[in-house]
Amino acid sequence: MAANAHEAKMAHPRMAAGALFFDDADRVLMVEPTYKDCWDIPGGYVEAGESPLHAAVREVREELGITPPIGRLLAVDWAPNEAEGDKVLYLFDGGRLSREQLAGIELQADELRSFEFLTLEQIAERTIPRLARRILAAAEARENAVLVYLEHGQKPDSQAA
Repeated sequence: MAANAHEAKMAHPRMAAGALFFDDADRVLMVEPTYKDCWDIPGGYVEAGESPLHAAVREVREELGITPPIGRLLAVDWAPNEAEGDKVLYLFDGGRLSREQLAGIELQADELRSFEFLTLEQIAERTIPRLARRILAAAEARENAVLVYLEHGQKPDSQAA
């Protein structure tokens, strides 16, 4: 319970972090979870006291069994939903995976069925629309060496006053 009325108004969003990994053809690594019907990227929720970057590194290690260097932040997405409330999602650049890193992938069997590199066009067919929009925006941000702010996977229509 909030200590006072001011604190009661403050947002307490859940945070999640993930990484985009690419192959030599600029396809994006996607994973097939065992617990939902759509494909996802490696990542997960940020734990108490953990930074989004450290969460991305931890989740990649847990889900894929590898610890490649995670690069710069590509996208921040404000994406609340009815079931979970306010959410802020961070997407980092995992870079291109080497043959050695790919050979070292060992999927977390209780969470992931498979992985595959998908073209940007294929991503929209395999996952939910807001995640597809987030991935496409982050891939574009990577190509243009910028950071993008999103709301529900889209650039907001107007600037803040």
